[in-house]
Amino acid sequence: MDVWPVQDAKARFSEFLDACLTQGPQLVTRRGTEAAVLVPVDEWRRLQAAARPSLKQLLLSDTARANLVLPDRGRAKRRPVIAFR
Repeated sequence: MDVWPVQDAKARFSEFLDACLTQGPQLVTRRGTEAAVLVPVDEWRRLQAAARPSLKQLLLSDTARANLVLPDRGRAKRRPVIAFR
């Protein structure tokens, strides 16, 4: 993975994008600190699909709802009710 300072990535964006498409992900740094990665869209979609199920998949899954841990009820402090007249 090549490393590009943000100034170079901005000034030579076409080259930066071409490097991403031909060589793979490109790392961008700001003041020497890693800031972002430019990845081809196909790889991004693959990573997103592998990262977690979609909301639709989660809601339709029987196992997802069975593993849901709910907090105990009745432990919240309630404010006193003040009657207005």
